[in-house]
Amino acid sequence: MSLIICFFVLQLLTWSRVLLAHESRNNCSRSIMSIGAVLDLSSQMGKHQKIAMQIALQEFNRLSCSKLDLKIENSHGNSAHAVASAMDLTQSKQVLAIIGTITHSEANLASEFDDTIKNIPILSLISPVARSEKSSPLLPYFIQEGYDINLHMQCIAAIVGEFRWRKVTVIYELDNWFSSDPGILLDLSYSLRLVGSEIDNHVALPSLSSLLDPKSTIENELNRLKNKSNRVFLIAHSSLELANILFEKAKQMSLVGKGSVWVIPDGVAGLLDSVNSSSILNMQGVIGFKTHFMETSKAFRRFKFKFRRRFVLEFPEEENINPSFFALQSYKATRAVAQAARESQGKLTLEQLFKSNISRNGKFWQSQTFNIINVIGKSYRELALWSPELGFSKNLITQQLTEMNTNSASSGILSTVYWPGGIQFVPKGWTHSTEQRKLQIGVPAKGAFTEFVNVTYDKNRNKTSITGFSIDVFKEAVHNLSYDLDFAFVPFNGSYDEMVEQVYNKTLDAAVGDTSIMAYRYHLVDFSQPYVDSGIDMVVTEQSAKSKETWIFLKAFTKGMWLMMAALHIFVGFVIWLIERQVNEELKGFGSMLWFLVTVIFYAHTGEPIRSPLARTVLAPWLFVILIATSTFTASLTSMMTVSQLEPSVLDIKSLLKRNSPVGCNGNSFIVKYLTEVQKFKPENIRRINSINDYPSAFQNKDIEAAFFIAPHAKVFMAKYSCRGFIKAGNTFRLGGLGFVFPKGSTLATDISEALLKVLESGEIEQLEKDMLTIEGNASCSPLESKAKDGSPTGFQPFLGLFCICSIVAVLALLYNMICLLMSNVLTFTSYIHLTLTQLRRIWRWTTRYFARSSSRFQSGSLRSVSTATVTRNAEETVINTQ
Repeated sequence: MSLIICFFVLQLLTWSRVLLAHESRNNCSRSIMSIGAVLDLSSQMGKHQKIAMQIALQEFNRLSCSKLDLKIENSHGNSAHAVASAMDLTQSKQVLAIIGTITHSEANLASEFDDTIKNIPILSLISPVARSEKSSPLLPYFIQEGYDINLHMQCIAAIVGEFRWRKVTVIYELDNWFSSDPGILLDLSYSLRLVGSEIDNHVALPSLSSLLDPKSTIENELNRLKNKSNRVFLIAHSSLELANILFEKAKQMSLVGKGSVWVIPDGVAGLLDSVNSSSILNMQGVIGFKTHFMETSKAFRRFKFKFRRRFVLEFPEEENINPSFFALQSYKATRAVAQAARESQGKLTLEQLFKSNISRNGKFWQSQTFNIINVIGKSYRELALWSPELGFSKNLITQQLTEMNTNSASSGILSTVYWPGGIQFVPKGWTHSTEQRKLQIGVPAKGAFTEFVNVTYDKNRNKTSITGFSIDVFKEAVHNLSYDLDFAFVPFNGSYDEMVEQVYNKTLDAAVGDTSIMAYRYHLVDFSQPYVDSGIDMVVTEQSAKSKETWIFLKAFTKGMWLMMAALHIFVGFVIWLIERQVNEELKGFGSMLWFLVTVIFYAHTGEPIRSPLARTVLAPWLFVILIATSTFTASLTSMMTVSQLEPSVLDIKSLLKRNSPVGCNGNSFIVKYLTEVQKFKPENIRRINSINDYPSAFQNKDIEAAFFIAPHAKVFMAKYSCRGFIKAGNTFRLGGLGFVFPKGSTLATDISEALLKVLESGEIEQLEKDMLTIEGNASCSPLESKAKDGSPTGFQPFLGLFCICSIVAVLALLYNMICLLMSNVLTFTSYIHLTLTQLRRIWRWTTRYFARSSSRFQSGSLRSVSTATVTRNAEETVINTQ
């Protein structure tokens, strides 16, 4: 009952306030003032702005004594019409202020013809705002209520950076405000560079109002784009109407399909709620961003209800009638001007405008957060939020948590995008193009080490084949790029430095090969991530030196092998001795057994012939084992003695310089320059050798005493010729490694470096290098030579089978011998066992009697002591009682 009473009281208070307000309006004198609006009513944005302004003034007039009238001029999206409309509003309509999509340049031009415009507040709703329009001394009353264009460009770049597209195509509409500031594209280019991307193509579309045949013009531009390779299209600025035609034609030309990417700006994405279904179907998979605002608030819901009801009455042909951010922006701007007009009583000033929620810095009701949207089905879905400070986040709660913890990552936020063509993975944004020029990538045709780059020409097929380790690594890196790379290898017959200069001069687009990363080269070009570590190694011939190690023969076998041989030898000898001592008088003693073990090793046991067939069965496999082990020991010891006697013929570079010795190196390499300028070798002492196969003969003919290689080349040379008496010597000088060459500032260098890191982490480069060294080693060294160079001790694994056979035979022979021995001496063993049991029985009887006698004595002594103690205690009790 109390709730009902409270409800009626509130209703009475509400009605009384309404009646008082109505009575006050009837009593006050209503003055009529006009506010002008310059809008493009042919656009969806202009329609939204018109309805929102009318709602704002209707609400204001209902609750205020002053009456404001809205004078709307249609600019038709044309700059000349906008200037004429502004002049008409100030001259004939005598408006207090002008609101609408009028640019700074248009207002400035209008003020040249009419000075009164300079003193009339102009609120420009152009969004986003160009930097030059934020302030103007010529138009002090010009207030920009849009957004900083740089904020929009940052959001576009953030989307590109999230998916790591390296090249993009920028499309924009050249209307009067976008073309007035060339710095807009510079902002976008700078923002893209920060995320590792760059603009590949530009497409400037004229303003839709200036085109006689928009569809034909757009189709021609799209045909030009279709011949390009890039498929990441960024619409930096466009009206909704031009975007609709653009997507209609792009859909027909299959540019909105698998592998393509389209990003739309706030000016298009913010109006998708008012786009018809046919236009939405052309945008399937498109992503974009729109200004974030609270659509769930009670005030917005009231505004939305009024907006939809009024919009459907004025524009019944429109399908969707949800208000956009631009409508809400116009509504709030109109309310602010109306509030200032009521206080001004006929003359608006800047101070009054600033009091009515219009800030002095031109940032009226701004939000720095954007909704990232994805068009799918008949509408779109919101994927995430983005702001310049916090990046991507799922929702406002996540964004607040991110604000508290700035280290939280945003990767994976946009992982559920529905892309054009219905694919679920991130498109590469790149395709093969017939018009796109192939990258001309130079490769060294005269390298000394064809294992890295091998250029061969087949005369029969008139075809050049390019193979090698460096070529394989580059192809693996290209395979890991996020886009397709169309290139062709071009053999280069000059030196490596000349090839680098060709890349510097842009004659070649890149260079692939075993090129060392050097400081003087880095000054001219960019290098990729090194795919192989490098340095400078010196290789010389081997020479003999007497080994000084005393117990080197023990290293022929491992410790395990020595222990296994000794244990099995003793066991086999013991079994043979145990068998033979029954039938062989010469092997009865223990010393005879020890001597037999020694003679078996040297096959000198003829003095003690083995008579038992069982013993011979045990000895036969063991003699075979000894034969194999002895041969292996001899070979292993020989190998170790040989290896131990080899040392470099030249110890260091100083020895070469002191003796004025001739040295060899790759004639096309930087090593020639290094030896002359850094190590101070005389030029006449440097032999230029252009093939790896010429080095052995140069050493043999005494043409050189040492050869200098970069470390990867030295590995190949040693794998191929180390078995022929070559060894590394001297110090290894560290270098920057081997890398691929690109022009300065090329983004391809960054992409290839990232791809090379993936290949390195996967172990593919290491495997390719192993395969190369294995093939070279197997092709050049015979098995005998390879084994001779191997000085490692031999283990027991190769003999494990023989050891098992010998052990099994010896154990079986031992068991058989024990059984035979038991069977032949049954009576003796029986009597021995009987005698032993009898003795044990006597010992048991004596032990039990002894313990029985001892226990009886102990019990009798205990009884006597107990009775004595009892008598004593009774006597004491008697004495006490007597007392």
